[in-house]
Amino acid sequence: MAKNSRIAGFRNMSVNERRSAVADATGLDAEALAQIDATAFGPEQAANLSENVFGVFSLPLGTATNFTINGTDVLVPMATEEASVIAAASNAARMARPQGGFFTSSTQPIMQAQIQLINVADPHAARSRILEHQDEVIELANAQDPKLVEVGGGVKGLDVRLVDAKSATYVVVHLHVDVRDAMGANAVNTMAEAVSGSLAAIAEGDALLRILTNKADLRLSRARAVFDKDLLGGAEVVDNILHAYELAAADPYRAATHNKGIMNGISAVVLATGNDTRAVEAGAHSHALAEGRYTSLSTFEKDAKGDLVGNLEMPMPVGLVGGATKVHPAARTALQIAEVGTAKDLAEIIVAAGLAQNLAALRVLATEGVQRGHMSLHAKNLAVSAGATAEEATTIVAKLIEEKSFRFDRVQALLAELRSSGQK
Repeated sequence: MAKNSRIAGFRNMSVNERRSAVADATGLDAEALAQIDATAFGPEQAANLSENVFGVFSLPLGTATNFTINGTDVLVPMATEEASVIAAASNAARMARPQGGFFTSSTQPIMQAQIQLINVADPHAARSRILEHQDEVIELANAQDPKLVEVGGGVKGLDVRLVDAKSATYVVVHLHVDVRDAMGANAVNTMAEAVSGSLAAIAEGDALLRILTNKADLRLSRARAVFDKDLLGGAEVVDNILHAYELAAADPYRAATHNKGIMNGISAVVLATGNDTRAVEAGAHSHALAEGRYTSLSTFEKDAKGDLVGNLEMPMPVGLVGGATKVHPAARTALQIAEVGTAKDLAEIIVAAGLAQNLAALRVLATEGVQRGHMSLHAKNLAVSAGATAEEATTIVAKLIEEKSFRFDRVQALLAELRSSGQK
């Protein structure tokens, strides 16, 4: 349904008011909203996802506002314990709205399985023999998942690589599998195991590893946005952001933290929707290794009008079927909030969130510095942990910022002063 992701005063609402606003914007019913309560996913349900379960660990679930993606307004569900992530993404999305928001695209959802062949006497000839028999290998792999083939997926091709290692040259076969709306790990692993015996026979060797690769470089999603220079703070801020980006592009020490900022947004949406954060993170960081050097996943440049243009392209192996996306009730509700119909839709929302998060971090670094915002939020956490009420915390935070002191003993002293003086 049509909605407006620009919800006025959302950050100042109570939790219940935010629930109502999200329901109004997305059409969520009471049953769906009930699934994001902490009690909706208990130890018995958790035992279906993990082992040795004795409890449930909860994280805050929020939504980023202001996102327009390919002309449609979207509320972006995010699960994260890190303060300022959701607010920062929302603010960056606001700055992209005047220029149409985010524009996204994706490749086909191709995941790859690897079959490692060892003890092969003639690796080059074995490669040729496998390619000569590729049609029958593909047919055997596709027979493992006729339903996937029926909906347009399945193995679309294979590749054979010779990998020179310390003790041998390995023949490594890659199956290229269109997994449609799944993340795809189970499908490609099953296919790899099914064809490994035949491949070993063709190569006249032995099959060892038979598993997907998380370097999902054939399954890419992209996001592009133009950020208004005036909303960013002017031409000097744009230039400073570009300097910050260029350091990340040139220096792996900076790139690691730069890309971590991207992943603050990416991982929060991946987690909220019940997808595999570790798979996405592994794919992202392996993709950042370009031409033998770790570099920025994103790019930034200035257009003819002086506005800032951001681009992010990265692997995005996420799905809507299987795993926690179906088992976890909050994940199902998060997908309803995002209103995604395909894995491609979800992947592109996630990459847009990553680009927004990246821009927000660069803007802070290029202006006031990261500590002001972070320490303000840290001060609030200190006040709450000391037992302050919401009203007391507001007074204490203001005092800590004024003093530029963020020590727990100072929080305790201020709280004692407030209460002894009768102030609120």
